[in-house]
Amino acid sequence: MNISTKFPVAVHILILLSVSAPGTATSEFMASSVNTNPVVIRRITGMLGRAGLVEARAGIAGARLKKPLSSITLLEVYKAVGAVGEGGLFALHDSPNPNCEVGRNIQAAMNPIFLSAQQAMERVLEEKTAADVAGDISQLEGLELPDFSALLGR
Repeated sequence: MNISTKFPVAVHILILLSVSAPGTATSEFMASSVNTNPVVIRRITGMLGRAGLVEARAGIAGARLKKPLSSITLLEVYKAVGAVGEGGLFALHDSPNPNCEVGRNIQAAMNPIFLSAQQAMERVLEEKTAADVAGDISQLEGLELPDFSALLGR
């Protein structure tokens, strides 16, 4: 029932790309920030590339954003990495007992509620951008956004 961790990692990647000097945000560098394997970073960066959010070329150090963070909604990122399938945020148990009144009807009763909840969450993600997240991080660290590169240890 959890949203895939690919979603927050993808946002992490986008923010790192926005604050890194061109050609410096290698998969190894980003993996060290995310604390994962560079292969994971390359896989997610590829998904972001197919969605038109980043440009990355195999064998060339550093990906780059194709548009500003302020133009990238969290919903775009969520969909780019396939965080969950359409209507798949919540799941019901597969085989309730059809001889029970509750078991026979639980899915039909719960599915519209779950679908509505997922749609509400997606509306919130559509209203927020990757720049909003970057701004929150900057604020938590007590930095102005242009000074954000200080977080990178540079």
